[in-house]
Amino acid sequence: MKVLLYTSKVKDLEKSGIGMASRHQQKALKLAKVPYTTDPNDDYDIVHINTIFPDSLVMAKKAKAKGKKVIFHAHSTEEDFRNSFKFSNIASPTFKQWLKICYSQADLLLTPTPYSKHLLENYKLDKKIIPISNGIDLSFWDIDPKARQRFRAKYGFKDTDKVIMSVGLYIERKGILEFLELAKRMPEYKFIWFGYTAPSLRTIKVNDAMKHKTDNVYFPGYVSSEELKDAYAGADIYIFPTKEETEGIVLLEALAMKIDTIISDIPIYDEWLTDGYNVYKAKNTLEFEQKIKGLLNGDLPKISNQGYKVAADRDIKKIGLELKKIYEQVLDKDLIK
Repeated sequence: MKVLLYTSKVKDLEKSGIGMASRHQQKALKLAKVPYTTDPNDDYDIVHINTIFPDSLVMAKKAKAKGKKVIFHAHSTEEDFRNSFKFSNIASPTFKQWLKICYSQADLLLTPTPYSKHLLENYKLDKKIIPISNGIDLSFWDIDPKARQRFRAKYGFKDTDKVIMSVGLYIERKGILEFLELAKRMPEYKFIWFGYTAPSLRTIKVNDAMKHKTDNVYFPGYVSSEELKDAYAGADIYIFPTKEETEGIVLLEALAMKIDTIISDIPIYDEWLTDGYNVYKAKNTLEFEQKIKGLLNGDLPKISNQGYKVAADRDIKKIGLELKKIYEQVLDKDLIK
């Protein structure tokens, strides 16, 4: 058995969640000793496709014509395409139809969570769908005792400063407007957001809000994983005010780094994250504000050790073994009916 991991435009997607998921797959398969290639010209038995560009569809059709098995990894849904880039809401019905065309080519669909599986089942694709986490490389996301000092020195934060961080694209779906509002409400704290989206792709609301940000907000842009690791270690709280996700790799990173974490109380996290046990959840900006203050004032207990267990359950060592079993299933026609 040999697997072709296919991620088109991989250089363009290097800084995205899909790019990270693709790198996780490669390491996971190495750890599980599953032979794989990223070269479409190599021999392979299964193609595992991570993207939904036109060449991804062409790749799927070529593979099927050769009698190969096709797995589409459904990282994208219409639901998480909405409220993202300029005109995304107008284009989302067309985007959904394109997804259905791509995903219908699969012998098997993978998707990061049971929640995203449920969404895809409503697309009436008539395909078996298996939820499997994108995983987290725990061997990388370890805590360096000097990381906090490096982070604070780099951005000019005092040791006594209270720092709230987030990571993501500058899009409404990720909650950047709420992040900026929280910073305005709590000028006594520092707020730092890692990530980047070109101004031409942002909505008018986002560009306007960023232009008028308060002085306690910092936008360093996209940084390396090493610098981001220092930030998780050096900040006091990680918040994830997202409105829709298929999983959220950055959330797994934060949990792996044992930083106190507050997330949006949205359906995707109902089944595997519990408010007050392994994370804190907020239904709106006011609740985010209350829980940020509660953690920083000591009124809420620290529960990051429980959050770490969630990340540990999704270590890529385990994901590699799960993928191996799935690949074996897809080669057995009886197991994917």
